[in-house]
Amino acid sequence: MLRPRDWSLARQLLALQIAVVTVVVAAGLGGAIAQAEHATEERAATRALAIARAVAATPDVRTALALPAPSTVLQPHAEGVRRATGTDFVVVMSTDGIRYSHPDATQIGKKFLGHIDDAVRGDAFTETYTGTLGPSVRAVVPVIADGAVRGLVAVGIVRSAIDRSLQGQLPTLALAGVLALLLAAGGTWLVNRRLRRQTHDLGPRELSRMYAYYDAVLHAVGEGLLLLDRDGRVQLVNDEARRLLALPTDVVGRRLDTLPMLGDGGPRVDEIHLTGDRVLVVNQRPAGDGSVVTLRDHTDLQALTGELDSVRGFAESLRSAAHEASNRLHTVVSLIGLGRVTEALEFATGELALSQRLADRVVESVEEPVLVALLLGKVAQASERGVELVLDPDAQVPPGVADPRDLVTIVGNLIDNAVDAAVAAPPPRRVEVGAWLDDEELVLQVADSGTGLDAAQVEQAFARGWSTKTDERLIGRGLGLALVGQTVHRRGGRIDVTGDGGAVFTVRLPVRARVPS
Repeated sequence: MLRPRDWSLARQLLALQIAVVTVVVAAGLGGAIAQAEHATEERAATRALAIARAVAATPDVRTALALPAPSTVLQPHAEGVRRATGTDFVVVMSTDGIRYSHPDATQIGKKFLGHIDDAVRGDAFTETYTGTLGPSVRAVVPVIADGAVRGLVAVGIVRSAIDRSLQGQLPTLALAGVLALLLAAGGTWLVNRRLRRQTHDLGPRELSRMYAYYDAVLHAVGEGLLLLDRDGRVQLVNDEARRLLALPTDVVGRRLDTLPMLGDGGPRVDEIHLTGDRVLVVNQRPAGDGSVVTLRDHTDLQALTGELDSVRGFAESLRSAAHEASNRLHTVVSLIGLGRVTEALEFATGELALSQRLADRVVESVEEPVLVALLLGKVAQASERGVELVLDPDAQVPPGVADPRDLVTIVGNLIDNAVDAAVAAPPPRRVEVGAWLDDEELVLQVADSGTGLDAAQVEQAFARGWSTKTDERLIGRGLGLALVGQTVHRRGGRIDVTGDGGAVFTVRLPVRARVPS
Protein backbone atom coordinates (compact mmCIF):
# COMPACT_ATOMS: atom_id res chain seq x y z
CA MET A 1 0.00 0.00 0.00
CA LEU A 2 1.24 3.46 -0.84
CA ARG A 3 2.47 5.62 1.97
CA PRO A 4 0.52 8.86 2.54
CA ARG A 5 3.37 10.88 0.98
CA ASP A 6 2.93 8.81 -2.21
CA TRP A 7 -0.82 9.45 -2.43
CA SER A 8 -2.16 11.68 -5.17
CA LEU A 9 -2.64 15.34 -4.35
CA ALA A 10 -6.42 14.90 -4.41
CA ARG A 11 -6.25 11.94 -1.98
CA GLN A 12 -3.92 13.79 0.40
CA LEU A 13 -6.21 16.81 0.40
CA LEU A 14 -9.23 14.56 0.96
CA ALA A 15 -7.59 12.91 3.98
CA LEU A 16 -6.50 16.29 5.36
CA GLN A 17 -9.93 17.83 4.85
CA ILE A 18 -11.69 14.87 6.50
CA ALA A 19 -9.32 15.10 9.46
CA VAL A 20 -9.92 18.84 9.76
CA VAL A 21 -13.68 18.40 9.43
CA THR A 22 -13.68 15.64 12.05
CA VAL A 23 -11.74 17.80 14.49
CA VAL A 24 -14.01 20.77 13.84
CA VAL A 25 -17.19 18.69 14.27
CA ALA A 26 -15.80 17.04 17.41
CA ALA A 27 -14.86 20.42 18.84
CA GLY A 28 -18.28 21.77 17.95
CA LEU A 29 -19.98 18.77 19.52
CA GLY A 30 -17.90 19.16 22.67
CA GLY A 31 -18.77 22.83 22.82
CA ALA A 32 -22.46 22.04 22.34
CA ILE A 33 -22.37 19.49 25.19
CA ALA A 34 -20.58 21.96 27.45
CA GLN A 35 -23.09 24.63 26.58
CA ALA A 36 -25.98 22.23 27.16
CA GLU A 37 -24.51 21.26 30.53
CA HIS A 38 -24.15 24.88 31.55
CA ALA A 39 -27.67 25.68 30.39
CA THR A 40 -29.10 22.69 32.27
CA GLU A 41 -27.31 23.77 35.46
CA GLU A 42 -28.56 27.33 35.03
CA ARG A 43 -32.12 26.09 34.58
CA ALA A 44 -31.79 23.93 37.72
CA ALA A 45 -30.49 26.90 39.74
CA THR A 46 -33.27 29.15 38.50
CA ARG A 47 -35.90 26.51 39.27
CA ALA A 48 -34.51 25.92 42.77
CA LEU A 49 -34.46 29.66 43.48
CA ALA A 50 -38.07 30.08 42.40
CA ILE A 51 -39.24 27.19 44.58
CA ALA A 52 -37.24 28.49 47.56
CA ARG A 53 -38.76 31.96 47.20
CA ALA A 54 -42.23 30.45 47.04
CA VAL A 55 -41.66 28.39 50.22
CA ALA A 56 -40.13 31.36 52.05
CA ALA A 57 -43.14 33.50 51.20
CA THR A 58 -45.65 30.93 52.51
CA PRO A 59 -47.47 32.22 55.69
CA ASP A 60 -47.51 28.73 57.24
CA VAL A 61 -43.72 28.66 57.13
CA ARG A 62 -43.43 32.07 58.75
CA THR A 63 -45.88 31.04 61.47
CA ALA A 64 -44.16 27.69 62.09
CA LEU A 65 -40.80 29.36 62.60
CA ALA A 66 -42.22 31.11 65.67
CA LEU A 67 -43.38 27.84 67.31
CA PRO A 68 -41.36 26.06 70.01
CA ALA A 69 -41.08 22.92 67.82
CA PRO A 70 -41.12 24.13 64.18
CA SER A 71 -40.20 20.71 62.76
CA THR A 72 -43.59 19.20 63.51
CA VAL A 73 -45.15 21.62 60.99
CA LEU A 74 -42.26 22.33 58.63
CA GLN A 75 -41.11 18.72 57.99
CA PRO A 76 -44.36 17.47 56.41
CA HIS A 77 -44.85 20.77 54.58
CA ALA A 78 -41.30 20.70 53.11
CA GLU A 79 -41.56 17.05 52.08
CA GLY A 80 -44.85 17.74 50.37
CA VAL A 81 -43.26 20.60 48.39
CA ARG A 82 -40.23 18.41 47.55
CA ARG A 83 -42.34 15.62 46.15
CA ALA A 84 -44.63 18.01 44.31
CA THR A 85 -41.77 19.92 42.62
CA GLY A 86 -39.47 16.94 41.95
CA THR A 87 -36.54 18.52 43.74
CA ASP A 88 -34.11 16.55 45.89
CA PHE A 89 -34.38 18.49 49.13
CA VAL A 90 -36.34 21.33 50.70
CA VAL A 91 -34.71 22.39 53.98
CA VAL A 92 -36.13 25.02 56.31
CA MET A 93 -33.64 26.16 58.93
CA SER A 94 -32.96 28.76 61.56
CA THR A 95 -30.71 31.72 60.98
CA ASP A 96 -28.00 29.70 62.69
CA GLY A 97 -28.31 26.92 60.10
CA ILE A 98 -30.13 24.40 62.31
CA ARG A 99 -32.36 22.23 60.12
CA TYR A 100 -36.12 22.01 60.81
CA SER A 101 -36.74 19.74 57.80
CA HIS A 102 -34.80 17.30 55.64
CA PRO A 103 -35.54 14.30 53.36
CA ASP A 104 -33.54 12.23 55.84
CA ALA A 105 -35.30 12.77 59.16
CA THR A 106 -32.12 11.89 61.06
CA GLN A 107 -30.55 15.11 59.76
CA ILE A 108 -33.17 17.32 61.45
CA GLY A 109 -31.62 19.36 64.23
CA LYS A 110 -28.19 19.23 62.70
CA LYS A 111 -26.34 22.13 61.10
CA PHE A 112 -26.91 22.82 57.42
CA LEU A 113 -23.87 22.10 55.18
CA GLY A 114 -23.33 25.08 52.95
CA HIS A 115 -23.05 28.86 52.92
CA ILE A 116 -25.82 30.90 54.52
CA ASP A 117 -24.20 34.23 55.37
CA ASP A 118 -25.68 36.14 52.44
CA ALA A 119 -29.13 34.78 53.15
CA VAL A 120 -28.84 35.75 56.83
CA ARG A 121 -28.15 39.28 55.64
CA GLY A 122 -31.34 39.14 53.57
CA ASP A 123 -29.96 38.25 50.15
CA ALA A 124 -31.04 35.17 48.15
CA PHE A 125 -28.31 33.31 46.24
CA THR A 126 -27.51 30.06 44.41
CA GLU A 127 -24.44 27.86 44.56
CA THR A 128 -23.10 24.38 43.87
CA TYR A 129 -22.07 22.60 47.04
CA THR A 130 -21.53 19.05 48.35
CA GLY A 131 -23.90 18.29 51.20
CA THR A 132 -25.34 15.18 52.84
CA LEU A 133 -26.93 14.09 49.53
CA GLY A 134 -23.80 14.74 47.48
CA PRO A 135 -22.97 17.59 45.05
CA SER A 136 -26.04 19.68 44.33
CA VAL A 137 -27.18 22.98 42.82
CA ARG A 138 -29.02 24.83 45.57
CA ALA A 139 -30.75 28.12 46.26
CA VAL A 140 -30.88 29.71 49.74
CA VAL A 141 -33.58 32.32 50.45
CA PRO A 142 -34.28 34.25 53.71
CA VAL A 143 -37.71 34.08 55.37
CA ILE A 144 -38.56 37.65 56.32
CA ALA A 145 -41.27 38.58 58.77
CA ASP A 146 -41.86 42.00 60.27
CA GLY A 147 -38.79 43.29 58.45
CA ALA A 148 -36.41 40.79 60.01
CA VAL A 149 -34.92 37.52 58.83
CA ARG A 150 -36.65 34.79 60.86
CA GLY A 151 -35.26 31.71 59.09
CA LEU A 152 -33.86 30.32 55.85
CA VAL A 153 -35.16 28.03 53.07
CA ALA A 154 -32.76 25.92 50.95
CA VAL A 155 -33.96 24.03 47.85
CA GLY A 156 -31.54 21.80 45.96
CA ILE A 157 -31.23 19.46 42.98
CA VAL A 158 -28.39 16.95 43.09
CA ARG A 159 -25.91 16.84 40.19
CA SER A 160 -26.79 13.26 39.33
CA ALA A 161 -30.31 14.40 38.44
CA ILE A 162 -28.87 17.22 36.31
CA ASP A 163 -26.57 14.75 34.58
CA ARG A 164 -29.50 12.45 33.82
CA SER A 165 -31.31 15.37 32.22
CA LEU A 166 -28.22 16.20 30.16
CA GLN A 167 -27.84 12.58 29.05
CA GLY A 168 -31.30 12.77 27.60
CA GLN A 169 -30.06 15.53 25.25
CA LEU A 170 -26.89 13.71 24.17
CA PRO A 171 -28.51 11.53 21.46
CA THR A 172 -29.90 14.63 19.74
CA LEU A 173 -26.54 16.38 19.94
CA ALA A 174 -24.71 13.28 18.71
CA LEU A 175 -27.11 12.91 15.77
CA ALA A 176 -26.59 16.55 14.84
CA GLY A 177 -22.81 16.04 14.99
CA VAL A 178 -22.96 12.93 12.80
CA LEU A 179 -25.15 14.70 10.25
CA ALA A 180 -22.76 17.67 10.19
CA LEU A 181 -19.82 15.29 9.71
CA LEU A 182 -21.58 13.45 6.88
CA LEU A 183 -22.51 16.69 5.11
CA ALA A 184 -19.00 18.07 5.44
CA ALA A 185 -17.48 14.78 4.25
CA GLY A 186 -19.86 14.70 1.28
CA GLY A 187 -18.92 18.26 0.30
CA THR A 188 -15.26 17.42 0.71
CA TRP A 189 -15.66 14.36 -1.50
CA LEU A 190 -17.31 16.42 -4.25
CA VAL A 191 -14.49 18.99 -4.13
CA ASN A 192 -11.96 16.15 -4.17
CA ARG A 193 -13.64 14.57 -7.18
CA ARG A 194 -13.34 17.80 -9.15
CA LEU A 195 -9.74 18.22 -8.01
CA ARG A 196 -8.88 14.69 -9.14
CA ARG A 197 -10.20 15.47 -12.62
CA GLN A 198 -8.21 18.68 -12.81
CA THR A 199 -4.95 17.18 -11.49
CA HIS A 200 -5.38 13.83 -13.29
CA ASP A 201 -4.95 12.13 -9.90
CA LEU A 202 -1.25 13.06 -9.79
CA GLY A 203 0.68 13.43 -6.57
CA PRO A 204 2.51 16.57 -5.39
CA ARG A 205 5.88 15.22 -6.45
CA GLU A 206 4.61 14.33 -9.92
CA LEU A 207 3.00 17.76 -10.27
CA SER A 208 6.17 19.49 -9.07
CA ARG A 209 8.30 17.44 -11.45
CA MET A 210 5.94 18.13 -14.38
CA TYR A 211 5.99 21.84 -13.61
CA ALA A 212 9.80 21.84 -13.53
CA TYR A 213 9.97 19.94 -16.84
CA TYR A 214 7.38 22.10 -18.57
CA ASP A 215 8.90 25.31 -17.27
CA ALA A 216 12.34 24.21 -18.51
CA VAL A 217 10.95 23.28 -21.93
CA LEU A 218 8.92 26.48 -22.15
CA HIS A 219 11.95 28.69 -21.62
CA ALA A 220 14.44 26.53 -23.53
CA VAL A 221 12.66 26.15 -26.89
CA GLY A 222 13.98 28.27 -29.70
CA GLU A 223 10.50 29.33 -30.85
CA GLY A 224 8.34 31.95 -29.25
CA LEU A 225 5.28 30.46 -27.53
CA LEU A 226 2.08 32.19 -26.47
CA LEU A 227 -1.12 30.86 -24.93
CA LEU A 228 -4.14 33.08 -25.54
CA ASP A 229 -7.62 32.77 -24.06
CA ARG A 230 -10.79 33.01 -26.13
CA ASP A 231 -10.71 36.82 -25.85
CA GLY A 232 -7.13 37.03 -27.17
CA ARG A 233 -5.55 37.85 -23.80
CA VAL A 234 -2.13 36.42 -23.04
CA GLN A 235 -2.20 33.63 -20.44
CA LEU A 236 1.34 32.26 -20.87
CA VAL A 237 4.43 33.56 -22.66
CA ASN A 238 7.99 32.26 -22.84
CA ASP A 239 11.27 34.17 -22.99
CA GLU A 240 11.68 33.91 -26.77
CA ALA A 241 8.21 35.35 -27.41
CA ARG A 242 8.97 38.25 -25.08
CA ARG A 243 12.19 38.90 -27.01
CA LEU A 244 10.66 38.64 -30.48
CA LEU A 245 7.67 40.85 -29.65
CA ALA A 246 9.44 43.12 -27.13
CA LEU A 247 6.67 42.38 -24.61
CA PRO A 248 6.55 44.05 -21.18
CA THR A 249 6.79 42.01 -18.00
CA ASP A 250 3.10 42.54 -17.19
CA VAL A 251 1.74 41.34 -20.55
CA VAL A 252 -0.07 38.34 -19.00
CA GLY A 253 -3.79 39.09 -18.95
CA ARG A 254 -3.54 41.75 -21.67
CA ARG A 255 -4.26 41.68 -25.40
CA LEU A 256 -1.37 41.88 -27.85
CA ASP A 257 -0.99 45.27 -29.53
CA THR A 258 1.94 43.97 -31.61
CA LEU A 259 -0.12 41.28 -33.38
CA PRO A 260 -3.77 42.31 -32.90
CA MET A 261 -4.90 39.92 -35.66
CA LEU A 262 -4.28 36.96 -33.33
CA GLY A 263 -7.17 37.92 -31.09
CA ASP A 264 -9.75 36.11 -33.25
CA GLY A 265 -8.16 32.75 -32.33
CA GLY A 266 -8.46 31.44 -35.89
CA PRO A 267 -5.95 28.91 -37.26
CA ARG A 268 -2.86 30.30 -39.03
CA VAL A 269 -0.19 28.33 -40.82
CA ASP A 270 3.24 29.86 -41.55
CA GLU A 271 1.91 33.40 -41.92
CA ILE A 272 4.54 36.11 -42.25
CA HIS A 273 4.02 39.16 -40.04
CA LEU A 274 6.20 42.20 -39.61
CA THR A 275 6.80 43.83 -36.25
CA GLY A 276 8.86 46.96 -35.67
CA ASP A 277 12.17 45.34 -36.62
CA ARG A 278 11.50 41.67 -37.26
CA VAL A 279 10.03 39.29 -39.80
CA LEU A 280 8.08 36.59 -37.94
CA VAL A 281 6.51 33.36 -39.14
CA VAL A 282 3.33 32.84 -37.13
CA ASN A 283 1.36 29.65 -36.51
CA GLN A 284 -1.81 29.58 -34.45
CA ARG A 285 -4.00 26.62 -33.51
CA PRO A 286 -7.09 26.39 -31.28
CA ALA A 287 -6.49 24.65 -27.95
CA GLY A 288 -9.18 24.21 -25.29
CA ASP A 289 -10.75 27.56 -24.46
CA GLY A 290 -8.07 29.53 -26.31
CA SER A 291 -5.27 29.05 -28.80
CA VAL A 292 -1.55 28.31 -28.99
CA VAL A 293 0.67 30.65 -31.00
CA THR A 294 4.23 29.84 -32.09
CA LEU A 295 6.64 32.44 -33.49
CA ARG A 296 9.81 31.90 -35.54
CA ASP A 297 12.28 34.66 -36.27
CA HIS A 298 12.94 34.90 -40.02
CA THR A 299 14.54 38.33 -40.01
CA ASP A 300 18.05 37.16 -40.85
CA LEU A 301 16.72 34.41 -43.11
CA GLN A 302 14.65 36.94 -45.05
CA ALA A 303 17.70 39.15 -45.51
CA LEU A 304 19.79 36.21 -46.66
CA THR A 305 16.97 35.15 -48.96
CA GLY A 306 16.99 38.62 -50.50
CA GLU A 307 20.73 38.39 -51.07
CA LEU A 308 20.31 34.89 -52.51
CA ASP A 309 17.61 36.15 -54.86
CA SER A 310 19.96 38.89 -55.98
CA VAL A 311 22.79 36.43 -56.58
CA ARG A 312 20.40 34.07 -58.32
CA GLY A 313 19.16 36.90 -60.51
CA PHE A 314 22.73 37.85 -61.29
CA ALA A 315 23.47 34.24 -62.19
CA GLU A 316 20.42 34.17 -64.43
CA SER A 317 21.60 37.34 -66.11
CA LEU A 318 25.02 35.78 -66.62
CA ARG A 319 23.41 32.73 -68.20
CA SER A 320 21.34 34.98 -70.42
CA ALA A 321 24.45 36.97 -71.26
CA ALA A 322 26.31 33.73 -72.02
CA HIS A 323 23.48 32.64 -74.29
CA GLU A 324 23.50 36.00 -76.07
CA ALA A 325 27.29 35.87 -76.25
CA SER A 326 27.04 32.46 -77.88
CA ASN A 327 24.62 33.82 -80.47
CA ARG A 328 26.85 36.80 -81.14
CA LEU A 329 29.90 34.54 -81.41
CA HIS A 330 28.13 32.38 -83.99
CA THR A 331 27.21 35.54 -85.86
CA VAL A 332 30.80 36.75 -85.84
CA VAL A 333 32.10 33.34 -86.96
CA SER A 334 29.51 33.22 -89.71
CA LEU A 335 30.46 36.72 -90.92
CA ILE A 336 34.12 35.74 -90.98
CA GLY A 337 33.23 32.54 -92.86
CA LEU A 338 31.45 34.68 -95.44
CA GLY A 339 34.55 36.78 -95.84
CA ARG A 340 32.98 39.84 -94.16
CA VAL A 341 35.74 40.43 -91.65
CA THR A 342 35.13 44.16 -91.32
CA GLU A 343 31.43 43.68 -90.49
CA ALA A 344 32.33 40.91 -88.03
CA LEU A 345 34.80 43.18 -86.22
CA GLU A 346 32.36 46.08 -86.04
CA PHE A 347 29.59 43.83 -84.73
CA ALA A 348 31.79 42.26 -82.04
CA THR A 349 33.37 45.48 -80.80
CA GLY A 350 30.05 47.36 -80.82
CA GLU A 351 28.32 44.81 -78.55
CA LEU A 352 31.38 44.62 -76.31
CA ALA A 353 31.57 48.39 -75.95
CA LEU A 354 27.86 48.64 -75.07
CA SER A 355 28.13 46.01 -72.31
CA GLN A 356 31.37 47.44 -71.03
CA ARG A 357 29.97 50.97 -70.81
CA LEU A 358 27.06 49.75 -68.72
CA ALA A 359 29.33 47.79 -66.37
CA ASP A 360 31.81 50.67 -66.13
CA ARG A 361 29.08 53.14 -65.31
CA VAL A 362 27.72 50.96 -62.50
CA VAL A 363 31.16 50.19 -61.07
CA GLU A 364 32.27 53.82 -61.20
CA SER A 365 29.12 55.10 -59.50
CA VAL A 366 28.59 52.31 -56.96
CA GLU A 367 31.60 51.23 -54.94
CA GLU A 368 29.69 48.72 -52.81
CA PRO A 369 30.34 45.31 -54.47
CA VAL A 370 27.10 43.70 -53.29
CA LEU A 371 25.04 46.57 -54.66
CA VAL A 372 27.00 46.46 -57.97
CA ALA A 373 26.13 42.80 -58.39
CA LEU A 374 22.50 43.52 -57.52
CA LEU A 375 22.19 46.35 -60.05
CA LEU A 376 23.85 44.40 -62.88
CA GLY A 377 21.53 41.48 -62.22
CA LYS A 378 18.45 43.69 -62.07
CA VAL A 379 19.46 45.39 -65.36
CA ALA A 380 19.54 42.02 -67.09
CA GLN A 381 16.26 40.90 -65.50
CA ALA A 382 14.50 44.13 -66.43
CA SER A 383 15.81 43.88 -69.98
CA GLU A 384 14.39 40.37 -70.32
CA ARG A 385 10.96 41.73 -69.29
CA GLY A 386 11.16 44.60 -71.76
CA VAL A 387 11.97 47.30 -69.21
CA GLU A 388 14.93 49.64 -69.48
CA LEU A 389 16.69 49.98 -66.12
CA VAL A 390 18.81 53.14 -66.05
CA LEU A 391 21.29 54.26 -63.40
CA ASP A 392 21.46 58.01 -62.84
CA PRO A 393 24.79 59.30 -64.26
CA ASP A 394 25.34 61.28 -61.05
CA ALA A 395 24.69 58.30 -58.78
CA GLN A 396 27.32 57.80 -56.10
CA VAL A 397 27.39 55.16 -53.31
CA PRO A 398 30.71 55.12 -51.39
CA PRO A 399 31.60 51.88 -49.65
CA GLY A 400 30.58 51.39 -46.00
CA VAL A 401 27.88 54.06 -45.84
CA ALA A 402 25.17 51.46 -45.15
CA ASP A 403 24.80 47.80 -44.32
CA PRO A 404 25.02 45.86 -47.63
CA ARG A 405 22.13 43.61 -46.59
CA ASP A 406 19.93 46.64 -45.94
CA LEU A 407 20.87 48.02 -49.37
CA VAL A 408 19.96 44.73 -51.03
CA THR A 409 16.60 44.63 -49.21
CA ILE A 410 15.72 48.24 -49.97
CA VAL A 411 17.04 48.64 -53.54
CA GLY A 412 16.19 45.10 -54.67
CA ASN A 413 12.55 45.28 -53.52
CA LEU A 414 12.05 48.82 -54.82
CA ILE A 415 13.44 47.84 -58.27
CA ASP A 416 11.31 44.68 -58.38
CA ASN A 417 8.22 46.70 -57.47
CA ALA A 418 9.12 49.39 -60.06
CA VAL A 419 9.72 46.82 -62.82
CA ASP A 420 6.36 45.17 -62.08
CA ALA A 421 4.66 48.58 -62.22
CA ALA A 422 6.41 49.45 -65.52
CA VAL A 423 5.48 46.12 -67.11
CA ALA A 424 1.82 46.67 -66.19
CA ALA A 425 1.82 50.08 -67.92
CA PRO A 426 1.98 50.86 -71.65
CA PRO A 427 5.42 51.47 -73.25
CA PRO A 428 7.89 53.02 -73.08
CA ARG A 429 8.72 51.03 -69.95
CA ARG A 430 11.50 52.50 -67.90
CA VAL A 431 12.92 52.40 -64.37
CA GLU A 432 15.46 54.94 -63.11
CA VAL A 433 17.70 54.38 -60.09
CA GLY A 434 19.50 57.19 -58.31
CA ALA A 435 21.74 57.32 -55.23
CA TRP A 436 23.68 60.14 -53.60
CA LEU A 437 24.83 61.56 -50.28
CA ASP A 438 22.98 64.54 -48.81
CA ASP A 439 23.89 65.97 -45.40
CA GLU A 440 25.05 62.75 -43.73
CA GLU A 441 22.18 60.87 -45.34
CA LEU A 442 22.26 58.29 -48.10
CA VAL A 443 19.44 58.98 -50.54
CA LEU A 444 18.18 56.09 -52.67
CA GLN A 445 15.59 56.86 -55.34
CA VAL A 446 13.71 54.51 -57.66
CA ALA A 447 11.25 55.87 -60.25
CA ASP A 448 9.10 53.91 -62.70
CA SER A 449 6.94 54.64 -65.70
CA GLY A 450 3.90 52.87 -64.24
CA THR A 451 0.51 54.32 -63.40
CA GLY A 452 1.64 55.64 -60.01
CA LEU A 453 -0.11 55.53 -56.60
CA ASP A 454 -2.87 57.73 -55.25
CA ALA A 455 -2.85 59.10 -51.71
CA ALA A 456 -4.82 56.18 -50.25
CA GLN A 457 -2.52 53.63 -51.90
CA VAL A 458 0.57 55.42 -50.57
CA GLU A 459 -0.72 54.98 -46.99
CA GLN A 460 -1.32 51.25 -47.55
CA ALA A 461 1.73 50.48 -49.70
CA PHE A 462 4.02 49.51 -46.83
CA ALA A 463 1.50 47.29 -45.02
CA ARG A 464 2.07 43.54 -45.21
CA GLY A 465 -0.18 41.85 -47.75
CA TRP A 466 -0.98 44.98 -49.79
CA SER A 467 -0.32 44.71 -53.51
CA THR A 468 -1.47 46.28 -56.76
CA LYS A 469 -1.06 42.96 -58.58
CA THR A 470 -4.25 41.15 -59.51
CA ASP A 471 -2.93 37.71 -60.48
CA GLU A 472 -3.75 34.63 -58.46
CA ARG A 473 -0.23 34.11 -57.10
CA LEU A 474 -0.96 35.50 -53.68
CA ILE A 475 1.86 33.80 -51.78
CA GLY A 476 4.65 36.28 -51.28
CA ARG A 477 2.66 39.23 -52.58
CA GLY A 478 2.68 42.41 -50.55
CA LEU A 479 5.86 41.61 -48.62
CA GLY A 480 8.53 43.52 -50.57
CA LEU A 481 7.48 47.07 -49.72
CA ALA A 482 6.65 45.97 -46.17
CA LEU A 483 10.23 44.73 -45.78
CA VAL A 484 11.51 48.00 -47.20
CA GLY A 485 9.46 49.98 -44.69
CA GLN A 486 10.60 47.78 -41.83
CA THR A 487 14.28 48.04 -42.78
CA VAL A 488 14.12 51.81 -43.19
CA HIS A 489 12.31 52.20 -39.87
CA ARG A 490 14.86 49.95 -38.10
CA ARG A 491 17.74 52.07 -39.44
CA GLY A 492 16.10 55.35 -38.39
CA GLY A 493 15.39 56.53 -41.95
CA ARG A 494 12.28 57.67 -43.78
CA ILE A 495 10.48 57.07 -47.08
CA ASP A 496 8.72 59.54 -49.37
CA VAL A 497 6.44 58.46 -52.22
CA THR A 498 5.62 60.96 -54.97
CA GLY A 499 5.16 60.98 -58.72
CA ASP A 500 2.75 62.08 -61.43
CA GLY A 501 2.25 59.40 -64.06
CA GLY A 502 4.63 57.06 -62.24
CA ALA A 503 5.75 56.33 -58.67
CA VAL A 504 8.96 57.77 -57.22
CA PHE A 505 10.20 56.13 -54.01
CA THR A 506 12.82 58.16 -52.12
CA VAL A 507 14.56 56.55 -49.14
CA ARG A 508 16.78 58.51 -46.77
CA LEU A 509 19.08 56.56 -44.45
CA PRO A 510 21.50 57.96 -41.87
CA VAL A 511 25.07 57.35 -43.06
CA ARG A 512 26.70 54.61 -41.04
CA ALA A 513 29.93 55.61 -39.26
CA ARG A 514 32.82 54.35 -41.36
CA VAL A 515 36.03 52.98 -39.92
CA PRO A 516 39.05 54.89 -41.34
CA SER A 517 41.31 52.73 -43.52
